[in-house]
Amino acid sequence: MPSLTVKNIPETLYNRLKEAASAHHRSINSELIHCLEQILLPKRVSPSEHLRRARELRHGIEANRVDADDIQSAINEGRS
Repeated sequence: MPSLTVKNIPETLYNRLKEAASAHHRSINSELIHCLEQILLPKRVSPSEHLRRARELRHGIEANRVDADDIQSAINEGRS
């Protein structure tokens, strides 16, 4: 397996990586590999999974929470 040396890491970035590793019970090396995988090898989500998630989110939203009258009232109030 290839190895990589990373030099000149800003201290704030190193500290964030160290904190994340600790929070996830990983070594700094494992946390860095995990971060790289998340960015460079994102998981493909199928269209049906996108739809399922959208429906799940939509289900939790009140459909009639704001209507046209509420919007017009807010516009008029802002103009006052």
